[in-house]
Amino acid sequence: MQIDLNNPNEFTLENISKLIASKDDSKHRQLRVTKAGKAYISDDVGCDNLQDITFRFEIFCKGNDYFGERASKDTKLVTRIFDALKKNWPNPKYSFIDRF
Repeated sequence: MQIDLNNPNEFTLENISKLIASKDDSKHRQLRVTKAGKAYISDDVGCDNLQDITFRFEIFCKGNDYFGERASKDTKLVTRIFDALKKNWPNPKYSFIDRF
């Protein structure tokens, strides 16, 4: 699943929740945003495959309830991610977001 951050009909709290639910918490993952403004959850983490990435979040370590159905119902987490995306798109201050 991807969310187009340029489209206000897609870039909603509800869709951030769906994005979080779209992956499970069984492996390390990273939220990334392409230069075109597509936010998605990547199985590639760290410095792997960063072509076309304008910014990325810290690595969400497996087993900590950052992704999956339960995480998608955590309104505090969903709102924090939504707000960090909103703050950093389209002009991120940094290419790596580790405090949000």
